[in-house]
Amino acid sequence: MQSDLCDRIREATRLDAEFQPFVEEAQKGEGSAWEMIDGILRRGGRICVPQFGKLCEELMFEAHFTKYSIHPGSTKMYLDMKKSYWCPGLKQDVAFFVSRCQTCALVKAECQKPGGFLKPLPIPEWKFDDISMDFVHGLPRSQQGNDAIWVIVDCLTKVAHFIPNRKEDGVEKLVELYVRNIVRLHGIPKSIVSDRDGRFTSKDWRLVQKSLGTKLKFSTAFHPQTDGQTERTNCTMEDMLRMCTLDFGKKWEDHLFMVEFAYNNSYQASIKMAPYEALYGRRCRTPMSWTEAGDTELLGKEVVADASDLVQTIQERMKVAQDR
Repeated sequence: MQSDLCDRIREATRLDAEFQPFVEEAQKGEGSAWEMIDGILRRGGRICVPQFGKLCEELMFEAHFTKYSIHPGSTKMYLDMKKSYWCPGLKQDVAFFVSRCQTCALVKAECQKPGGFLKPLPIPEWKFDDISMDFVHGLPRSQQGNDAIWVIVDCLTKVAHFIPNRKEDGVEKLVELYVRNIVRLHGIPKSIVSDRDGRFTSKDWRLVQKSLGTKLKFSTAFHPQTDGQTERTNCTMEDMLRMCTLDFGKKWEDHLFMVEFAYNNSYQASIKMAPYEALYGRRCRTPMSWTEAGDTELLGKEVVADASDLVQTIQERMKVAQDR
């Protein structure tokens, strides 16, 4: 299989009358914000997509409806697309495109501004030093017998893991899932923020975490806003699962792994980057970023930047978000 996107962009650039002044300016050479590379017009390294032939609409469809993205909001979708593509009036087009999505209108809830001042948790010093966790119950039982999802989120990078499990699973099974999905990949955290679920407050869970050297931080009873990060992640994950089942059918557990990928690979407002970008230094490649623009991104300064500088940048952005 081979995509014909670049060939179609070249042809549309040649036929689009509105792009001809930009092409002429690119041909002048140095000092111009425009440049021609392999017959494709670029602006600041981004591929310029003409309105001719509805190419921009096709890209928006790819960035919104596929399993690699799963219905991001207009802000997320615009910030993800603008890294690789430039299109006249892209921000307005993306907002209008998302507003017409019936699946988004059916699933997504309106988020109201919280009342009063928040007193957020301290900003973590390093990746997966501090994590938060919660359970999502009440799901239809899957073929594997699972009817719940264990949501675990890193407080610094916002990377989330969605682990299917059973509501009746005991502490022994949870410890096995915890070691297999968190400790194996990220090591032992310093602290865990959670609600007062019976399994988290049980003696066995406390003893396991004490032996690992992890401090347990429990939220105030009947105040889910104590850990608003995980609660918000739960809401987003549930919305994405609903949209997957509406668009692609099948059972919820068949889509969970792609929901986790799409969530971690999309823009997050608090850190102003994707969680995978905060964790690995760059976002993971998808069919949306296979083109040369994605290849040139791999050579950018962000990839070779020192990890501690990236963490410091994330901490500063989180501080700004908390102050706001």
